[in-house]
Amino acid sequence: MRRPTAVTDAAAMTDTPIQLPVPVAVPAEVHDTASGLPGGRVRRRFPRIGRKALRAMAALGVLGAVVNWGVLGPLTHDINADPAFRSAQMPQGGSVAVATAAALLDREINANGWTPNDPFFAPSAVLDNMPNFQMGVVKAVGRFTFEMLDQVSRTRGSSRADPDLERASGFLQFPPDIWVIDPSRSWMPTVPSEHQYRAGVAALNSYNARLASGQAVFERRADTLAETLRQVSADLGSQTAQLDRAQNDGWWVFSRKADDLFYQNKGMLYAYSVTLKAFGEDFAPVIRGSNLEAVWAQAMASLEQGSQLRPLVVLNGDLDRSIFANHLAIQGFYMKRAILQLEEVVSVLAV
Repeated sequence: MRRPTAVTDAAAMTDTPIQLPVPVAVPAEVHDTASGLPGGRVRRRFPRIGRKALRAMAALGVLGAVVNWGVLGPLTHDINADPAFRSAQMPQGGSVAVATAAALLDREINANGWTPNDPFFAPSAVLDNMPNFQMGVVKAVGRFTFEMLDQVSRTRGSSRADPDLERASGFLQFPPDIWVIDPSRSWMPTVPSEHQYRAGVAALNSYNARLASGQAVFERRADTLAETLRQVSADLGSQTAQLDRAQNDGWWVFSRKADDLFYQNKGMLYAYSVTLKAFGEDFAPVIRGSNLEAVWAQAMASLEQGSQLRPLVVLNGDLDRSIFANHLAIQGFYMKRAILQLEEVVSVLAV
């Protein structure tokens, strides 16, 4: 007969179940050669380290965004409306107005940096006033260049268009907000706006160099001056219509639409102010011969005064009942006064 074991005897005597040893949990960081880690490397607690890394990356991202858009963005803001601006390089025998228009665009593109087409990650992407100001500048210079092509650079209306001014006019009609990629058309790389405008500046300078050497036409006649001023006046008139549509638009006295339009008009008024002042030097004999010095000076003063408005915040108060200013209405006063004075010059020249 088999002799009972000690365990069996103890179970029989106590009638209690046997408690087997419970496996002890192995710590996460132990040497484990069975896991396939070479040399019994220590297992790391990757989830805890991953959370720390994510928190650090998030903090760095927030800090980078603050520095990029909150510090570097405002540092790039530069609305330069110096009324005494003129080209530092004036070719002998060339056009003062063409040289000034080319220098103005060169300053905005290369010195200040072109901002209307900056991508969202650029520091200047947070800017609003400077891009609208630059768009107004290029719009005015583009219109002036087209009138140079259509009026001043032709002996008569049926004569051949100047090739440099034709190229410049085409380049300066390019939209101002095209980056290296234009998703509305294609995801393939394209030529950005500032490259087109640089080509326009080069074409303007080429025309002026040819004019200085006697190989281009610049008709200093009363009719060419009158027609150019008539088109500039019409361009400003179309902007005043936009002023009327933007009145009382937005929340209370604040309106982003009014703010954008104000600075675009400011850029146009400034570009026309410095360009037409130089144009007056080109046509000084015509203006003097028609006894228009006083009216011309008044028109230039109105353009300059409109371009020098610098409100801390553009307000769009109700014209009839608000105690707050309406900066669009103030700007529109100078624009309409300049239009009337330019039209007076045109009427005298047309006699």
